[in-house]
Amino acid sequence: MNSRSLLRSPVSRRLLRPVADLIDQRVQRQVRSAVREGVREAVREAVRESTTHRLTSELLLGSHGRGLSRVVAEGPLKRLHAEVAALSGDRGAAERNVATAYRLLVALESLGVGRVAGGTMNICGKLGTIPLLGPPNDEILEIGTLYGMFSTGLIRMLERDGRSPSLTIVDPFAGVQLQPGTNPRPDPTGTPVDEHAVRTNLALAGPAGAAARIRQGFSEDPETREAVSDRVYGVIVVDGDHSAMGVRRDLQWAEEIAAPGAIVVLDDYGDPNWPGIKEALDERLKDATRLTYLGKAAHSAYLRAA
Repeated sequence: MNSRSLLRSPVSRRLLRPVADLIDQRVQRQVRSAVREGVREAVREAVRESTTHRLTSELLLGSHGRGLSRVVAEGPLKRLHAEVAALSGDRGAAERNVATAYRLLVALESLGVGRVAGGTMNICGKLGTIPLLGPPNDEILEIGTLYGMFSTGLIRMLERDGRSPSLTIVDPFAGVQLQPGTNPRPDPTGTPVDEHAVRTNLALAGPAGAAARIRQGFSEDPETREAVSDRVYGVIVVDGDHSAMGVRRDLQWAEEIAAPGAIVVLDDYGDPNWPGIKEALDERLKDATRLTYLGKAAHSAYLRAA
């Protein structure tokens, strides 16, 4: 009997089976060990890559440098899409404008000085909604601007629609953000709140930004009102004194200088940190008024002047 026949015989197979099983077990252990090590290495690589992406995202969108994160969550974004769509009547345009506004917000805060005041969804809601509501003219008045960065973004959003915005800003420029009932403190960005910072940011909007009128003063001052009441405005953004009395005064003034069909935006409406804003608007809407409430998106109310 040759060696091949010997290995194939039933007796030989029975005798060699334990050895073969042992070899199979060792091979399987080595394979499993290699697989486990491969999985572990793959997991380690995925963690390293994820950490790198997280750190990069945090540097760009995190709260460092502005005091507020610009990271977007799915739930709030879907709600904002629905709210802007309800105001504009166009879901596709709402999603497109919100996405454009978000990219613009990140770009402005990357290139400008200071920051845009407010939460990400509220800012994107305002930038995205105002153009979709069809203001009757291109005159814009912003009451309270902080660093002028929101107005810079609004100019760009309106220009994307083929419009030629002309901006007027009213702000006290006190070096810090002022609000009744709060203690003035330096901004998280470290940038002083002044006209120079606003001009620097407005330059990012090109000729329309450079041509903006800026009036230093409080919106309730008679001389301030007289200086900028030389025209009627198609868009009025009310973001000044957040007290109930201050909001009532600003809304009354807005009615006086709003063009027929103008859009009036009341910032921080419904924000629990500023209950006076909702109180003031709700009271105003009970009286005879030119303003009709259209709805809200995030923490801003939108009204149209008759």
